[in-house]
Amino acid sequence: MVDFNLIAEIDVDDSDADVLLKEAFGEQVADGNMDSLLKEEMKEYQRGNILEGRVVGKAGDDVVIDVGLKSEGLVNKNEFENFESLEPGDVVEVVLEDVEDESGLIKISKRKADRIRGWERVLETNKENDVVEGTCMRKIKGGLLVDIGVPVFLPASQVDIRRPSDIGEFIGKTLRAVILKIDRERRNIVISRRKLIEMEREEAKEKLLSTIHEGGLVTGTVTNIADFGAFIDLGGIDGLLHITDMSWGRINHPSEMLKVGEEVEVKILKIDRDKEKIALGLKQKEASPWDGIEEKFPIGCRVKGKTVNIVSYGCFVELEEGIEGLVHISEMSWTKRINHPSEVVNVGEEIEVVILDIDKDKQEISLGIKQTEVNPWELVAEKYPVGTIIDGTVRNLANYGAFVEIEPGIDGLLHVSDISWTEKISHPNEKYKKSDPVRCVVLDIDQEKQRVGLGVKQLNEDPWATAIPDAYKPGMVVHGKVTKITNFGVFVELEEGLEGLLHISELSDSKVENPQDVVKADEMLDVKILRVDTDERKIGLSLKRAQWGDAQTEDGGDSGSESAGDPSFGSVAAKGGMDEHGALGTDKISLPTPKSAEPAKVVGPKKVEPESTEPAEDDNA
Repeated sequence: MVDFNLIAEIDVDDSDADVLLKEAFGEQVADGNMDSLLKEEMKEYQRGNILEGRVVGKAGDDVVIDVGLKSEGLVNKNEFENFESLEPGDVVEVVLEDVEDESGLIKISKRKADRIRGWERVLETNKENDVVEGTCMRKIKGGLLVDIGVPVFLPASQVDIRRPSDIGEFIGKTLRAVILKIDRERRNIVISRRKLIEMEREEAKEKLLSTIHEGGLVTGTVTNIADFGAFIDLGGIDGLLHITDMSWGRINHPSEMLKVGEEVEVKILKIDRDKEKIALGLKQKEASPWDGIEEKFPIGCRVKGKTVNIVSYGCFVELEEGIEGLVHISEMSWTKRINHPSEVVNVGEEIEVVILDIDKDKQEISLGIKQTEVNPWELVAEKYPVGTIIDGTVRNLANYGAFVEIEPGIDGLLHVSDISWTEKISHPNEKYKKSDPVRCVVLDIDQEKQRVGLGVKQLNEDPWATAIPDAYKPGMVVHGKVTKITNFGVFVELEEGLEGLLHISELSDSKVENPQDVVKADEMLDVKILRVDTDERKIGLSLKRAQWGDAQTEDGGDSGSESAGDPSFGSVAAKGGMDEHGALGTDKISLPTPKSAEPAKVVGPKKVEPESTEPAEDDNA
């Protein structure tokens, strides 16, 4: 830089000055271009320009550098990578920050000069989508700062395919990335490691899909573990190793066998090239324990196993490693009513089971515990043959009958239709309640369905066979009590357990809309017997005919005349079936009971099925 003040101070004329300037700066000064020379020199020494400087020496932790100005500048040793090896005379590039600072020295920076030169080199050699490499320097807001010659920004979302929990783990590591954006004005570059990984994986995926095949073995790295399995990176594409394909034995979670980052060899089970999905298997590398399962565990054989799991519907028993069978809750006991399998077995307990069935394709084995014991139902027919009188206890009541416990675990059904010969019983609770003792006779046994049919009425002879027809004849006038009033008629109790139907049309000579207009509940009536139907087990009654005093029967006969109908009727019919003591004719019924040493007479085997015993409302006596 020319110091014109100094030239003016020395006594030199203009011509001599021109000679000196020509010698110093060349012929251009002699041509009168001194002003342009000064302008160029002033432009060169503007703030922010890069200057070449010469190392003069070292002053403590600073390097003294001469850039051609009236004073030198100082640069801290931290801005040099080779501070120890610097020698006087070495040339370095620096940025002029200020012509003079408070100490009178120029202010220069080598670091800024290096950045500018690095930026220029990056722009000369790279463009957007180019791959660059650099060292991760530190974390900044929103991501990382990476040195690729100049500091560039790596957003946290672009660090990896799956955002890491702590991006700080990349500090100090060398990273490869793709340039996403270059902002020349702001001298800013944004890079993406994620995009580079995706590009490389896409290339590797295409190569992998073209070379692999089902049944082949490949090596991959565990990238993620879920409850249902593990994802294995095969090099460009992830395959799924499902938990059911990890081991022939039982595992509760994939983490019991694998961990993230572990390298593992797996077998390719299935490839979906359209969806780019690969199913992997680990256990398939070994022979299946299900091979030859029928020979190892023939159906019907007894084996011992360990209970490994209990569910609401049964328990799983391990017969050997990789082979489990299910004992359904229904196969645990012949007689006990089991609410949950834990009432019978415990996890880890060794139990004996019987092989019931094997489905090799589904890899399922059905087991049974109760089959290890004698089926008590096989002995029921021997212990309780049809006709046997038993004493039991009412265990439960249903709409169609009562369940009677014959012995622990063995129940029989007493159907409502088998409780009484004469009573119309709609629900067993009309006669019994739980825990009541009851004497029954065995009617039938279905060993296959495990059912026993019981009856109470069969303990006595059917009164409808002879007793009722003999005691109640059409034309008789009898005395009874109203027990039930319906819209179609009135039921009249002739004696305990025996009712007749007084149809609405037989209440009065005039038309009756409501039977309650004529009779009331519990009212005592004299009614005439119109018919006795032993097949339907019904007795038809008439109130109006009893009031007439007409002895004409339903079929037109005159039961009051000794010459009409059965001669044996005689005065019995004329007296309305009542003797001189006013007793009902049914007092003549004698229901025989079986001797205690002899089984009761069984009126044929009866299939035990729920059925309705309610009288039809449209029944006209």
